[in-house]
Amino acid sequence: MGTLAPILPPLQDLRVHLLGSSTVVPSEPTERRSMFLSNIDQVLNFDVQTVHFFLATKGFTPEMVAEKLEMALGRVLVAYDFMAGRATVNPEDGRLEIDCNGAGAGFARASSELSLEEVGDLVYPNPAFRQLVVVQPETSIELEKRPLLRIQVTSFRCGAFAMGISASHLTFDGMSFKMFLDNLAAFASGKPLAVVPFNDRRLLAARSPPRVTFPHPELQPLPDLPPVLEPRASLLDPTTGQLQFKLFHLRSDDIANLKEKAKRGAGASSSAITGFNVVTAHLWRCKVLATATDHSEKPSSVIYAVDIRSRMRPPLPKSYTGNAVLTGYGTTTYGELKEAPFFRLVEAVREGATRMTDEYAKSVIDWGELHRGVPHGDVLVSSWWRLGFSEVDFPWGNAIYCVPVVIPNGDIVVLLPDKEGTTGNGTGVYALVGLPSKSMEKFESLFYNLLG
Repeated sequence: MGTLAPILPPLQDLRVHLLGSSTVVPSEPTERRSMFLSNIDQVLNFDVQTVHFFLATKGFTPEMVAEKLEMALGRVLVAYDFMAGRATVNPEDGRLEIDCNGAGAGFARASSELSLEEVGDLVYPNPAFRQLVVVQPETSIELEKRPLLRIQVTSFRCGAFAMGISASHLTFDGMSFKMFLDNLAAFASGKPLAVVPFNDRRLLAARSPPRVTFPHPELQPLPDLPPVLEPRASLLDPTTGQLQFKLFHLRSDDIANLKEKAKRGAGASSSAITGFNVVTAHLWRCKVLATATDHSEKPSSVIYAVDIRSRMRPPLPKSYTGNAVLTGYGTTTYGELKEAPFFRLVEAVREGATRMTDEYAKSVIDWGELHRGVPHGDVLVSSWWRLGFSEVDFPWGNAIYCVPVVIPNGDIVVLLPDKEGTTGNGTGVYALVGLPSKSMEKFESLFYNLLG
């Protein structure tokens, strides 16, 4: 049955020393242009930081890796010219756009006094991992002058190393970031582009005039807006207050048991019974029952990202580089979360994706033309489960683990991929949950009791 993953106390200092930094520009001249950003891109004005850990590899010292990555970055910035640009505001319409001016991306080399083993559990998104992304944040630089991409290579005492990446969410969603990594790895290997990026964001422009044809309870307008160039807080930024964080491990057999539980309630197999749907339904039920008071008719909702590339008509190119995800939502009541058969909750989760048709997606985009807002729900599931970052084939091998540098607030559950070599051969999932201590006790009890 699911387990509570062992978590070592977070290290406060990884004893990282900056060895040098530079600005990497495209290796070939690029045409200066302004890149349109869709309404989906517009509200994602914050950085996403990830750390990719690699074991020591014969023939590839961390110094060699840094050299190859710096060279590859210059080449990849030709195809991804916007990544070498800067965010700015169009003075005519007040919208964010990217000035593709070739100003370049940040690159740094660093070393840690620790071995990788001393760093501890790589699965837990340790706040100390921020030292592996940006040693000296450039907080004093105006946003219009800040790089949209920074890469840092940090060597450990044992010869292992980490590649820390900070990228503005204006530039990528998870799927397009994976393609960017594939291309970075290809150039590092001396190969051509693995995927030719499609950089035209106007495919997701709002209609004129905008037509909001559906209600959108999954979105909450922001009435008091900061200046458009001020970066927003990410949904994954921690809230104030004392929260306890625990990492729950669902093995492959736990997920299989949840699927069987859903099938028994349905009386037959169903396309609704996927790994993501059953895990999300289980966590939704546990989290609401652990935190809410018993108002049987009180509505509850769970929200999560839905990739719309294949849902648009015509479909978006698979290599579309912008943010092509929208918020799917499932709704029910507190009473149903407590009493309803598990399959009904799984169905409610699935509805978030099935309602995401071409017309619904266009309605959301048009809603964004009239309002600026953020996703809104009782439980937000941020899934890094199957993005496949560890599948990227660098010449020095695959990353042994990739982790976002986040600690979620109390509304969010973060799904993280299983580690290779653990029970389930990497096919399970970790759920990172943050709750007040009393609510965490209830959640933990429900998590295990409801797995049966």
